[in-house]
Amino acid sequence: MLTFPATASLVPPPFAPGSVWLVGAGPGDPGLLTLHALAALESADIVLHDALVAPEILALAGPNARLEAAGKRAGKPGRAQLAINERLIALARQGLRVVRLKGGDPLVFGRGGEEALALAAAGIPFRIVPGISAGVGATAAAAIPLTHRGLAHAAIFVTGHDRTGGLPADLDWAALSRAAPVIVLYMALATIGPIASALIAAGRDPAEPVAFLSNATTPRQRVRRTTLANAGAVAARIPRQEPTLIILGPTVGLSDLLGPLHEAAPMRLIPPPQARAASA
Repeated sequence: MLTFPATASLVPPPFAPGSVWLVGAGPGDPGLLTLHALAALESADIVLHDALVAPEILALAGPNARLEAAGKRAGKPGRAQLAINERLIALARQGLRVVRLKGGDPLVFGRGGEEALALAAAGIPFRIVPGISAGVGATAAAAIPLTHRGLAHAAIFVTGHDRTGGLPADLDWAALSRAAPVIVLYMALATIGPIASALIAAGRDPAEPVAFLSNATTPRQRVRRTTLANAGAVAARIPRQEPTLIILGPTVGLSDLLGPLHEAAPMRLIPPPQARAASA
């Protein structure tokens, strides 16, 4: 039970044995978890987590939960999606409470839809717990509005690579460049050079401001600013293992006005007394 001081108590919905919860871990700050996500972590028998999930969030799993890494990172070999689907089904059939923990939101470039379809086909009960997507959480942490009256009436979320790791061939970059003043690119660190060239060729200003948001909302957060013309060169200097979101558009410049007074410290994680005593 999640208890609030002297006023009310929240009782989470039942997490039945033999079911799977597809849980969004948010962008990194444990304070941005939903209450459903926290309850799931505390109740889980096993947590299959992506590599990008922050260690501060993994530490919130219950004392009896087993952690198991899934997915891949920075181009390194990882478990294939089909194998992950089969693993979720097998664990649920063992009568376990299974959490599939995914960075950001499960259904925003997180392949949660594929996992949900596999569970449904296998007759496994499941729940989707939304999380704050990096496109929302990272930009807020950097004091960059996604939309702003007079500057940006729309924002687009775009994946920066396809299943091969290359530039998505089925995206119309010319149409995207005209569709919204603000473009948010996920997983585009390796492809931002050709993406920037395609956008400039389609009419975007080479001097347009771009921000690279790495390890957003965590104590390791770093913001790098540049222009669209120089985006590829800046990306080449960022370690591939750093989870990085890229945003371009006129609202990037607002962070100069908002940043100095913007408070973005993440929630701190304090180990339980027994863990502190063991490490002393």
